Amino acid sequence: MTDSDLPQTHEVDDLANRLFFRLYQSANLMHKSGTKALEDVHITTQQWAVIGALARRGAEGGIAVGELTRFLLVSRQNLTGVLSRLERDKFIERVVSPHDSRSRLVRLTAHGRTLWRTEMSARISSFYEGALEGFSTTDKIHTIHYLDKLLGNMKRMDGETGES
Repeated sequence: MTDSDLPQTHEVDDLANRLFFRLYQSANLMHKSGTKALEDVHITTQQWAVIGALARRGAEGGIAVGELTRFLLVSRQNLTGVLSRLERDKFIERVVSPHDSRSRLVRLTAHGRTLWRTEMSARISSFYEGALEGFSTTDKIHTIHYLDKLLGNMKRMDGETGES
């Protein structure tokens, strides 16, 4: 067999490859260092994301699990385990929806809100400050813009249904 008998291969765009590798590295290091930043309160980055989503303005009454999976871009299966641990630790509770008695909403408990406001917020702010050192306000705005653009493209490629 000669080289001409092999199927044609496409060159991988080196710049795109470097970009996606940096995203992969950043995500992995964010999980590692983010969990380390909250290790003394025993919160992982996955739990941080859920608590943060539930602590947002307008989410005080709770969020349906489906809406939470779409917001966080995680599967229901992955979210279920995180929610179970947070519920076991009394940070969240599942309540009946006031609009549909068959539906359950997930919301922070008083204990979860206190944890967010006292223990987590200061540590998260410190983490953000260190991770974004040297970033101007314009740099942050541009980064958000480009990441939103990338997310939009990948959602479209994925046929975005809300769950990944």
